[in-house]
Amino acid sequence: ATPEPQAPVAQLFDEPSVLTPRGHFVFEPSLQYGYSSSNRVALVGYTVIPAILIGLIDVREQKSNTFIGALTGRWGVTSRMELELKLPYVARSDATVSREVFTGSAQDNVFNTKGNGIGDVEAAMRYQLNAGKDGWPYLVGGLRFKSRTGKDPFSVVTDCVTRCVGNTTGTGLPTELPTGSGFYSLQPSLTWLFPTDPAVFFGGINYTYNFGRNNVSRTVLNGQTEQLGDVKPGNAWGLNLGMGLALNDRSSFSLGVELYSVGPTQQNGQTVAGSVRTQLASLLLGYSYRMNDRSTMNLSVGAGLTRDTPDLTLTMRVPFSF
Repeated sequence: ATPEPQAPVAQLFDEPSVLTPRGHFVFEPSLQYGYSSSNRVALVGYTVIPAILIGLIDVREQKSNTFIGALTGRWGVTSRMELELKLPYVARSDATVSREVFTGSAQDNVFNTKGNGIGDVEAAMRYQLNAGKDGWPYLVGGLRFKSRTGKDPFSVVTDCVTRCVGNTTGTGLPTELPTGSGFYSLQPSLTWLFPTDPAVFFGGINYTYNFGRNNVSRTVLNGQTEQLGDVKPGNAWGLNLGMGLALNDRSSFSLGVELYSVGPTQQNGQTVAGSVRTQLASLLLGYSYRMNDRSTMNLSVGAGLTRDTPDLTLTMRVPFSF
């Protein structure tokens, strides 16, 4: 009798663990939920002598919820190369609780914003570099391009008329949340996969280059615009490591960690004040269940390890092979 195929490794990262066979097509709907929270204490004013502030102390607590539904298609062009196209739809909601001390108000103010629409469409190509023989892991090179089809942060209206230049009233927050980054990016990557019975070790390294934009302006209230000049987001290095373990012939469990180091943003050739290199890290747990020969259910849970990383990420993927 022909043995049943082994359970696939649960997909933790954006890069699949194996390439699509030649002439086959994989259709993968997915849904991701992310939650993050942050606290900020800002001094808005100036000091006349040490320890005496003329102005306000702004205390804020922000809660963010993000849903990303995506349709992804992968086509096996050859036995070693595949092409991918990803169409995301983003729905976001933020709640900002703030209290401006010294204004005479003892109540918290809540500023709610939402945004939904098409996100940034992505296209990718991957190529298997070797056959994984003589003790070598399988090596896969990739190249991913991200467009800016989503609504960018500069096109949404910002409540910035009264706080753009440090005035002491208003919110300084967008009245509608963007669904895209507003910048094109290109990401080369190298992924490796090393099967050792009964576990599979995998990981990868990538570099994201964000293209700058010239003559950028953002929309503020009353139909006015504020000129920002040339803006260039920081580039990012990424590293991920993981291990998959088959539980039986249908299910597997995966554990991994994902790290990103994002550089500061530049405006008109200078580093934006307050913009510094940011370290992002997530611990990921995944589970995969092979429903039949053509479809698999993948569930992953991510927990942020640094303050700048989302606190919780839940991702469900259901790839169908044809």
